[in-house]
Amino acid sequence: MHKPPKEQRAKLQTSDPKTPQQPVTGCLLSAAFFGALGSSFIYGYNLSVVNAPALYIKAFYNRTWVQRYGEPLTEETATLLWSLTVSIFAIGGLLGALSVSVITKAMGRKGTLLLNNIFALLAALLLTLGETAQSYEMLVIGRLVIGVNSGIALSVLPMYLGEITPRHIRGSIGQFNSILICCGVFTGQVLGLPELLGQEARWSFLFSFLALPAALQLCVLPFLPESPRYLLMERKDEAGAQRAFQRFLGKTDVSQELEEVHAEARAQDNLHTVSVLQLMRNPAVRWQLITIVISMACYQLCGLNAIWYYTSGILREAGFDEDLLPYITLSTGAIETLAAIISGLVIERIGRKPLLIFGFSAMAVFYSLLTVFLKFQDSRSWMPYLSYACILAVIASFCSGPGGVPFVLTGELFEQASRPAAFMVAGVVNWMSNFAVGLLFPILQETLQAYAFLVFVVVCVLGSVYLYVVLPETKNKTFRDISLSFAKINNIPVPSPDHETEMALSCKPGANGRVHNDVKMESSF
Repeated sequence: MHKPPKEQRAKLQTSDPKTPQQPVTGCLLSAAFFGALGSSFIYGYNLSVVNAPALYIKAFYNRTWVQRYGEPLTEETATLLWSLTVSIFAIGGLLGALSVSVITKAMGRKGTLLLNNIFALLAALLLTLGETAQSYEMLVIGRLVIGVNSGIALSVLPMYLGEITPRHIRGSIGQFNSILICCGVFTGQVLGLPELLGQEARWSFLFSFLALPAALQLCVLPFLPESPRYLLMERKDEAGAQRAFQRFLGKTDVSQELEEVHAEARAQDNLHTVSVLQLMRNPAVRWQLITIVISMACYQLCGLNAIWYYTSGILREAGFDEDLLPYITLSTGAIETLAAIISGLVIERIGRKPLLIFGFSAMAVFYSLLTVFLKFQDSRSWMPYLSYACILAVIASFCSGPGGVPFVLTGELFEQASRPAAFMVAGVVNWMSNFAVGLLFPILQETLQAYAFLVFVVVCVLGSVYLYVVLPETKNKTFRDISLSFAKINNIPVPSPDHETEMALSCKPGANGRVHNDVKMESSF
């Protein structure tokens, strides 16, 4: 076959970083904000909302037990019930993550987010009415259901945002996930203050609030487009994909964006969604999968959830007055939110890899200092304040990169057919690690005392080293370019530019306007 002229080959090139950048549209911002509001925000809110009313919920459990059985709860049974209430959230998250691939295949990205609101509304109902019905089982089931909601949300939302966003702002828009998680945590802390809903007569209304973000998403998201990549590559709806690109990008000529998706499609012999088993067996994505597993494991095992779950205890042991604890905890949520916003603003300038390595490295440093300050906190009156400063620094370091970038990477490191299975794997690792930290950290703290945080130092250091050695920078690259950057480490031959050009020229539009491939492609599975 003759080589096409240079001009024709240039037109086929869709990954030129010098392409003029379009302004961010209101449609794209609305999809990012309201998508995250009904998803990530709810997850963050549920991380913190049970802390303030913990004593009142335990008292409700005891009253209900007395009414049923005529005797108070034993200490062991009370601890078991409360531990189940807290930890079943992670079990629900695991169940939700396991269902993502099936639901997104049938419902699409936007459709899955909308369907997921049913779980949020049902959970709000169960958690709110549990006290009135004198049923602690309703609270436990409600926590399980909202866990399912969060498990689905943390996989589908980053997938949706990554597929609707131009590559030059994909990281910034993707950070809406992290920012709204932090806002949810902060909102749960604010509403849980004694002056607001953190009272015995009002604690059930803390859970009623869950219905508000879900309802707002239900009101707005139906009027926003589905992922154009999903429409074109999985539904074969080129007209729908074109309209979606036009609304998200705010321009009429989206031929370049459509060609980029077609180029990704031509590189895949099988455009059907692959299973987790197929993903694990595919040598072309082996190191992408390992990278996501390690990133997600470090996201949880770096210890920030231990900071959140046990902040009050840590601060109490550090010597702060009991009355000040809710307000000190509130400041940690504010720092987290601020750091996440700053990360979203700089991610496209600095890149994903530097933010991740900096975040984990800084956490290792401040965990080490926190260990020293906790060890000697009784020796000086000002030592507790240094411990508190280290806690804030750990939180800020986490949100500078490790708190949001792993979700962005999961969407970027895989092409369309592999993406749902990759998010399922990432979600399972995320929630199992979450459960492990909540289960094991109290044991570590009791056994190692002030040295417990050194375990997290090791995790952060190992994560930083791995990411430095293996992870390529992904900012402003197409999904196809990112896949090719892993070809060498995966021992996969890289197709030559002439070969890709010939493949593109062999694709001609059919009668219905869709592109058909006349040549058999090499399978990447």
